[in-house]
Amino acid sequence: MYEIIQKEIGLSPENQRKILISITIIVVIWVLRYLILKVVWRQTEDPRIRYQWKRSIGFALSLIGVIIISSVWISAFARFGAFLGLLSAGLAIALKDPLTNIAGWLFISTRKPFSVGDRVQIGENTGDVIDIRLFQFALLEVGNWVEADQSTGRIIHIPNGTVFLRPQANYSKGFEYIWNEIPVLITFESNWEHAKSILEKIINQHAEHLTKAVEKQIKEATKKYLITYLHLTPIVYTSVKDSGVLLTIRYLCDVRKRRTSEHDIWEDILRDFARNRDIEFAYPTTRFFNQHLEGPDAGS
Repeated sequence: MYEIIQKEIGLSPENQRKILISITIIVVIWVLRYLILKVVWRQTEDPRIRYQWKRSIGFALSLIGVIIISSVWISAFARFGAFLGLLSAGLAIALKDPLTNIAGWLFISTRKPFSVGDRVQIGENTGDVIDIRLFQFALLEVGNWVEADQSTGRIIHIPNGTVFLRPQANYSKGFEYIWNEIPVLITFESNWEHAKSILEKIINQHAEHLTKAVEKQIKEATKKYLITYLHLTPIVYTSVKDSGVLLTIRYLCDVRKRRTSEHDIWEDILRDFARNRDIEFAYPTTRFFNQHLEGPDAGS
C-alpha cells in the first residue's frame, strides 16, 4: 500500500507512516478527552466546574498532542530550518493582531487580572466574564441601556490584546463589594433632621450587617493592594441644592445586587416619608410673578 500511494501521489513511505501516526495520536487524544469529560459530567452538574474542566483538559491535551506530533516530525522540520525562520518572520508581521491576542491570553492566564465569573469593565464595555479563549474572551453585558448594572442579554467578544490597550476594572477580584449612593431630595420647608434620622435607620437595617464581612475581605485585600478605608458603616451626607436639601445615602452593597438593594431601600423610604407630614420630596419648580395682579410688595 505504501508503494501504491508513493507511486500515485509521490508521498514517501516514511512520511506516510508519520501521517498515520499523527492521525492516531489525534484520535487517541480526542477519545481520552471525551472519556475524561464524560466522567466529570457524571460527577458534577455545576456549570462552573464543568467549564473549568473542559477548558483545562482541552488546553492540556492539545499541548501534549502538539509536543508528541512535533517529536514525530522534528527530523523533517530540521531540514527546513532556514525556510522556517524566514516564514516565521513573515508570519510575525502578517499576523501581528493574532499574536498580540495570544500574548494577551498569556497575560490573562498568568497575571489573572480577571477570571471566568468576574464582573469587569474593559474600556466602555462592562459585563460578567463567561469565557476566555486563545484569541478572545466573552462578556455577558450589563448596563448600557439597562439601569443599575443588570444584564442586557448580549454577549460581547473582546480580543485578548485589548488588555494591553484599555484599563481593566474588576468588580469582583479581592473585594466583592462596591459603594453605592442614593440621593434623596427634600424641600427646604421639610424637617431635614427628622428625614435624615429616618434614612439612617433604614440604611442601617439594610447594609450595616455587611460591615463585618467587608472588614474581613479588606484585611485579605491589603495583603496585595494598598487599600485603606476609615469608615465602612453606612452614612447619610447632607448638602444644599437649588431645589432643596439633598440627603445622600452611601453604603456598601454586593456588586450584583445594586438594583435590588436600591429597590428595597426606596420602598422603605416611600413608606416612612408618607407617614410623616413634616417631610416632602423636592423637585424643580417654576413660579410666575404678575406684578400687576400681586402688587409690587408680593414677593417681599
